[in-house]
This record gives sequence, C-alpha cells and structure tokens, in this order.
Amino acid sequence: MRIRTVIVEDEPLAREGLKSYIREIEVLDLLGACENALEANTVIANEKPDLIFLDIQMPKITGIEFLKSLTNPPLVILTTAYPNYALEGYELDVVDYLVKPYPFDRFLKAVNKAREKLAHKQQILVIKEPRDFIYVKVDNALKRVNLEDILLVEGMENYVKIYTPSEKLISLMTLKSMEEFLPNENFLRVHKTYIIAKNKVLGIMGNELDMGIKKVPFSRNRRNEIIRILTG
Repeated sequence: MRIRTVIVEDEPLAREGLKSYIREIEVLDLLGACENALEANTVIANEKPDLIFLDIQMPKITGIEFLKSLTNPPLVILTTAYPNYALEGYELDVVDYLVKPYPFDRFLKAVNKAREKLAHKQQILVIKEPRDFIYVKVDNALKRVNLEDILLVEGMENYVKIYTPSEKLISLMTLKSMEEFLPNENFLRVHKTYIIAKNKVLGIMGNELDMGIKKVPFSRNRRNEIIRILTG
C-alpha cells in the first residue's frame, strides 16, 4: 500500500527535515511540499493525498483553521513546536501530534498509525451504483452484505460486529470508518459504539432502542435529536 503525502510547513528547515524523513520510508510518496495553507489548498484539491503533515503556526491561516476549512480532509499528522494545541487537534480527529523537534522513531510511529487507519478504510469496499450492498473483509475473504440486511453495527476498538437477521460478522476496521461508508439516509450513529438501521428500530424505551436481537443504548445528550430523526 502506497501513502500519497503532502507537507504543509512554512519553516524551510522543518520542511527539509520532513522530506528527509519521508524519503526513508518506502511506502510514502511525496506529492508536494507547501509553504502555506493557501498553496496546500490547491495541491490537496488537485492531488487528493491520503495524508498531510500539517504545521500549526503559519502566516495568514493556521493549520488548525485550514483543517477546519476542508470539507473532506485526508488523514492529518500535526507538526508543531507548541504542545498546547494537542487537545484541539485530537478533537479534529488527527492521526497524531508531533512536537518539534521529534526523532525519526517518533515520526515512524505516527506514520504507522496513519498506515493502520488507511488499511482499515480499505477493509470495506462500497458499491455506489447501485449502492445497496457492501463488501466487508471477514477472516481472509470479502463477504457481500446487503444494506437492507444490516440491523446494527457495534464498534469494538479496532473491530466492528455487523448484525444481520441470520449472522454476526466481525471485521477489522473502526466504527468511524464503517460510518463513513454507510448511507446517512438509512443509518444513524446513536452512540459511540453503535450505528443502527433507522427502519429496523422496533421501539424506544428510556435511553435504549429495541433492535429485536439486541437493546442498544443511545446518547442522552442527543436524545431529542435521535428521537426526532427516528420518528420524523
């Protein structure tokens, strides 16, 4: 698996340091090294990278502001001399947060995290025309699953369990990756560990949804929103 990569870094020495690190890792393909977010915006739109190394403190627009502006961002590893941005970075679902100066082994660890995330995304193939079934990797084979058969999906760290009326399938991927591939019109993330099929809910009892084969908790903070979506 090749990882298409872009550097966004305004400091020349830091930019060259990243280039030298990237050259040491065979799976990384460097598409461009940008000095600012405006330049990166064009490169990302044209090249569609898998991963960007993004500095935070840059002129005109910060890395955090730039990341928030992207509607469908690639994976991001933040690089900065300021550790106080870490929380905000992780709230934006970045892969990792590297505080300058960082040694090569720490850089490699961040790259491996990104590689793992990309591998999880590739565990599932979505057929878009027509988009009525998916393939998920179960054991060493790809298994076709009709979307209409999916009752719910349960996240278990780096695995998901897909419930259908006839079986339970376990696949190596994150619940977030699964959520990205399931159509919003049919499925709803109701809890940090559950996605449910909207038309398969049999009843609502307190803060639980009756899915027939299993009672599923849903977020209390989103109770009104979830009930409105399911009953509207």
